[in-house]
Amino acid sequence: MKCVICKNSETEPGTTTVTLERGAMTLVIKGVPAQVCTNCGEAYVDEKTTRELLETAETEAHAGAQVEVREYRAA
Repeated sequence: MKCVICKNSETEPGTTTVTLERGAMTLVIKGVPAQVCTNCGEAYVDEKTTRELLETAETEAHAGAQVEVREYRAA
């Protein structure tokens, strides 16, 4: 797909790091599959993966985590 940020390049499969914040909690998930722009590095995460990330964040928030860093694992 064409990058909507730089409008100069196509994206390629790759990985990114996603940081989610909610209240006092910060969740960092590394190695998230994404489409990454070869020019500017902007990453696009698909809907299914985003849903999984948000479910993980919800679980961590309920568990009382304040800072959590983990590797991505598909559900």
